[in-house]
Amino acid sequence: MDLRDRHRYYAEEIQVIANIRTPALVDALATVPREKFLPSGPWLIRSEIDYGGGPRRTPDSDPSHVYHNVAIAIDPDRQLFNGAPSLLSICIDALGLTAGARALHVGCGTGYYTALIAHTVGRDGSVTAFEIDSSLAGTARSNLSDVPWVEVRHGNGTDVAANSIDAILVNAGVTHPHESWLDALRPGGRLLVPLTFTTPPMGPIGKGVIALVTRNGDAWDARVVTMVAIYSAIDLRDDRLNDRLRDAFMKGLMPSFSRMRRDAHDPSATCWLHGDTFCFSA
Repeated sequence: MDLRDRHRYYAEEIQVIANIRTPALVDALATVPREKFLPSGPWLIRSEIDYGGGPRRTPDSDPSHVYHNVAIAIDPDRQLFNGAPSLLSICIDALGLTAGARALHVGCGTGYYTALIAHTVGRDGSVTAFEIDSSLAGTARSNLSDVPWVEVRHGNGTDVAANSIDAILVNAGVTHPHESWLDALRPGGRLLVPLTFTTPPMGPIGKGVIALVTRNGDAWDARVVTMVAIYSAIDLRDDRLNDRLRDAFMKGLMPSFSRMRRDAHDPSATCWLHGDTFCFSA
């Protein structure tokens, strides 16, 4: 199988595994060269399900090794990986991207998933990508220099204009949806955000759920997309909410919220996660 055929097979496999319904995203998976956004091989790879032995190294630098549903190390000393394509494709697919959409990607790393988003929205769309690590931001900017409808910025992703964005992908664990992201969404806009808690033995990796928030007029629909373990965001977490998230998950029940409230109200039995400016509620 030559590299082009392997690339197409990889896209079709992710489509089936993750039940992807966005044709342009499948085409992006089959078109964007993943190896362009990775360090030089051989690569340290990791399955999302640990079958024993932990991360392992590919036998050589053949780019065919990266066209599998595996996370690939960007900086193994910091536990930074280019995440599993099935998980990130589920997230991008849930945003319902269409040609011409304006997207925001928070935590773009070296830019691979930003490139998938850019391909999905097309030349008539736009993507603003933020990365808090200056070195990674520089790498992403270089990797995406041939995609003029992408702008890469160094920052935490909160510097965004109100009512300017159709879809937001937050690619790092946070304790709450930032007010600037909610204000940035246009009517019908969607925010995909990992809500995670950390404890000292977990290091930079947090556990929780990925939530999809949709602006429906003056109301905000919300639902759980999937469970997740993901690298924690920098400058975007709240220690009090981290503890509330941990306590919510320690109850042993899968979150069952159906909306997000932004009105002031007292906590009640219907509040799964109650904050000062938001509440995920049943």
